Amino acid sequence: MKIGKDKNEEVKTKKHNSFMQNVVILMFAQIMVKILGLIYRLVITNVEGFGDTGLGYYSAGYQIYSLLLAISSLGIPGVVSKLVSERLATNDEKGAQRIFKICMTFFVGVGAILSVLLFFGAEFIATAIFNVPDTKYVMQVLAPAIAFVAASAVFRGYFAGQDDMKPTSYSQIIEQFLNCVLSITFVYALIGKEPYIMAAGGNLSTTCAIVLTFFYLIAYYKKKKLKVDKSQKSPEDSKTKWQLLKTILTFSIPVTLSSIISVVSPLIDSATVSRCIQASFASIYPIKEELEAYAMSMAGILSKVDTLVGLPIAVNVAFSSALIPAISASMAKKDYETASKRMTFSIFASFLIVIPCAIGMITLAQPILNLIYPAANDGASVLMIFCIPMIFIALSQTTNGGLYGIGKNHVPAIGLAVAIASKFILNILLISNPKIGIYGAGISSIVAQVCAFIISFSVLTKHIKLQFKFKRMILAPIVSGLIMGVCTYFINQGLNIIVPHSISTIISIILGAAIYGIAILLMKALTKEDIMMIPFGNKLYPVLVKLKIYKEEA
Repeated sequence: MKIGKDKNEEVKTKKHNSFMQNVVILMFAQIMVKILGLIYRLVITNVEGFGDTGLGYYSAGYQIYSLLLAISSLGIPGVVSKLVSERLATNDEKGAQRIFKICMTFFVGVGAILSVLLFFGAEFIATAIFNVPDTKYVMQVLAPAIAFVAASAVFRGYFAGQDDMKPTSYSQIIEQFLNCVLSITFVYALIGKEPYIMAAGGNLSTTCAIVLTFFYLIAYYKKKKLKVDKSQKSPEDSKTKWQLLKTILTFSIPVTLSSIISVVSPLIDSATVSRCIQASFASIYPIKEELEAYAMSMAGILSKVDTLVGLPIAVNVAFSSALIPAISASMAKKDYETASKRMTFSIFASFLIVIPCAIGMITLAQPILNLIYPAANDGASVLMIFCIPMIFIALSQTTNGGLYGIGKNHVPAIGLAVAIASKFILNILLISNPKIGIYGAGISSIVAQVCAFIISFSVLTKHIKLQFKFKRMILAPIVSGLIMGVCTYFINQGLNIIVPHSISTIISIILGAAIYGIAILLMKALTKEDIMMIPFGNKLYPVLVKLKIYKEEA
């Protein structure tokens, strides 16, 4: 009996370690991607002649591209990873490979059609949505990338379904590195041109980087594709391609709808800010070009804020991405205990990550903008407001990953649809009021994201039993975050007297992170099992025992 128990514990430990290894790999990739993205946006925003106006053009066109990207590819990795992992859980390599090939053919075809539509429809979109015709150039240089992103997404989902997150992580880092270098190069080469031309040059780098990275994924696939015995019998053998495509679409359409709706949110901000600001400030800026420039500068501020709040959200993506194949495989094997533990830990970890980020950004909003955007540092109060919905976006991401894993694909789409509807209505009402302006976008985001989270979380808890401890998992992170926020504020104020403000901000952020970590450990928010699942946890736990922060468990 003891040997059996030991083997079961060993299997469970390996499962947890494998899951956390994937999370760590994805988390590292997301951090690197966001750092590189922040670097090139920092550089180009501070280039003479670019600023908030150039960033407004850059973001407006990019958001239309992102919307079409969502239709063709954003939900693909989750779709493919789920379908492949379910088949591999029952040792059906032949079926998994067939699913992959059908997905590649279909989604690349959709991506190619959308590439053509965006290129030739860019002028109409620029005028109809933004009322700023010059945003068409940004969309046209991005159009060819859509088909390549769709193909890359299928590859990433294919490998994720095999429990291999390395190609996803490596390809994302390579792509963003190339994007960073090329963006800076192209924008600097266009200094002296109009902001919309510089913005188009900056986005041309995205297309180039995506195409170049695609070849890395092809090379990896040739080395690591599944080895299929042609004589193997598969449950999929009796199904036609159209029947399998129907299965794929049954899962992918709700996921794609969720992706589309999530992308629509910032697009709503850009479109409503542009139009509502132009309507509200027409008397102040009677010259059309000046009015358009002001509207784009407001959109640029929102873009900066989206970039900053996107950092912790991107790190959190690791949990939602790793959860889909992990939960799918557990449910296919009817291993409900593992599914419950992974889901509970992932939501807890998301909360641990996003709370200090939100409180830290609220505390140091202006210093952070001064550090990153010295030539365009407006928007501190807007950033503070957007830190609140950031918390619920991160929690929704993780919750939705679990919902996709158990096959409740329609729930995230419903939650996000409710969120988008409320956001659109509130944006129109609030941004049109000159006394509220772009702050209305933040207020509407709070309402929208809270609604989306409540809907998803309430459904998830009906299907997966979560083992939450309020004091340890909710209260401890909030109290630790508040302690960190107060300490960080006074540290920053004190350091400003003796060192340059940029250095003061960096030191304050580092010390704030350390204070939060110490507070979390002192409040025992993490159990031994939690600590052992994090990187170097097996070395950290004995140290904590020696320091008498934790007691050695039998």
